Amino acid sequence: MANSSNVTLVGGRRPGPSSVVGTSWRGRGELALAAVAAAFTLAQLTLVRPGMGLGWDETVYVSQISAHAPPAFFSAPRARGVSLLVAPITSWSSSTPLLRVYLALLSGLGLYLALRVWRGLFPARVLALAGALFASLWVTVFYGPQAMPNYWVAIGALICVGCFLRARTDRYDRTDRCDRAALGGVGTGAALMAWMRPTDAIWTVLPLLALLVCVRGRRRPALLTALVAGLVAGAGEWVVEAYVSYSGLGQRLSDASHIQGGLGWNIAVGDQLRSLGGRALCRPCTGAMPGVAVMAWWFVLPLLAALGLAVAVRARRTAATLVPLACATTAAVPYLFLIGYAAPRFLLPAYALLAIPVADAFVHLVTVPGRAWRPAAVALVALVLAGHLAVQYAVLEKAVDRTTAAHRGWARTAGELHRLGVRPPCLLTGSEAIPIAFYTGCSSAQTSGHNANATRAGILRTAARIPVAALAPANGSPPAYARAWPSHRYGAVRIHVAPAPAPAPAAGEGGRG
Repeated sequence: MANSSNVTLVGGRRPGPSSVVGTSWRGRGELALAAVAAAFTLAQLTLVRPGMGLGWDETVYVSQISAHAPPAFFSAPRARGVSLLVAPITSWSSSTPLLRVYLALLSGLGLYLALRVWRGLFPARVLALAGALFASLWVTVFYGPQAMPNYWVAIGALICVGCFLRARTDRYDRTDRCDRAALGGVGTGAALMAWMRPTDAIWTVLPLLALLVCVRGRRRPALLTALVAGLVAGAGEWVVEAYVSYSGLGQRLSDASHIQGGLGWNIAVGDQLRSLGGRALCRPCTGAMPGVAVMAWWFVLPLLAALGLAVAVRARRTAATLVPLACATTAAVPYLFLIGYAAPRFLLPAYALLAIPVADAFVHLVTVPGRAWRPAAVALVALVLAGHLAVQYAVLEKAVDRTTAAHRGWARTAGELHRLGVRPPCLLTGSEAIPIAFYTGCSSAQTSGHNANATRAGILRTAARIPVAALAPANGSPPAYARAWPSHRYGAVRIHVAPAPAPAPAAGEGGRG
């Protein structure tokens, strides 16, 4: 499509089609993005083994629509997007490998579609490299096939911001199908983010809202409508649930803040650095920092992003780089400065948006220098990227091994519970009750803490009807009401099983007194 945006964003000096959009996108560009997405999918299936069991948060999301276990307690910060995303598998199958394969394929398709949105804004080689940079991070490969929301917030961010740029700069024409598709993409991307994590969606689109408020344009009403409609559509269920189950939206936000340790000024940059070594959750975040080789890319990332912005200014496509940089910054702010713990997956949306200007900087480094310097620049960039890739996959291997071992421990504990007679329908409480309950096929209950959803009296009443067990660390103590229950040690866990419920009297039995 020939329009004025191509002149502004790509840097042409005369009206007409941009060289970025033509045959390269109908052929080479599409193939390059498809190859990146396919390689990403293959990496997930190969390196994050489909047999890796479900993690703690995954069991909560999956259990909401599951053929295997009752729904776990759904705390205030969570949204139901992941549960609905996995429902086509979990509603009829309990196979974790099948779920992993499904999510790996879906995440590869999502990456392809999200990168394709940016066609015409950047050359095909920049977008292909951006996809490869984002998809090669250990945290991206690790969480792509998992039932977790952060990767999908990243995909929604790429779609929303890319379509926003296309719609804002395209020629205003109500009959232009491409324009309507870009507006639809803005709403779709915003809805996907809000569907997965409503608060993350708001932080990510703040620069877009600010731009629409501060900068006039004929497209402003349509863009604002699409963006707000997407946010409302994605977060609507979460807001309704707040009034149904949490005494209102303000109370749900307050509960969510409390569960996250109380949101407020708290520099978590060091916590995020510690999590780069492969820690899925760093709470409390103590211990030594990972090696310099593991952290180096994190410090180089903003420098390359700044170079990408300088390249964009010279190429006369400043907006196409500045807007994703601004959205990446606001997406990262709450996880760098407002919470007291870290998880590497929290920054996936920021990494996805930063990948495009960073890729632009790399392409500039290997193409702009004169003939004498070009071979050296190409060799240096290739060496840096190869070293980066080696470090990323070394961290990934350790993370997968450690996570798989933990999940297998939960599965073995579930097997021991079955041996002790705790079989569905049943109830577990105590230490790590939520994930182990899922593996056992039981409900879970807690009388205190962030996942409190029961009372002592309620648990004791349940024990009179179905098998109930309280879990505690081997050297710890169970809840007070379970201390007299028969105790069984299994590895690092002590299992306290409630006395078997008394059988109901047969019809016609019973004394006259």
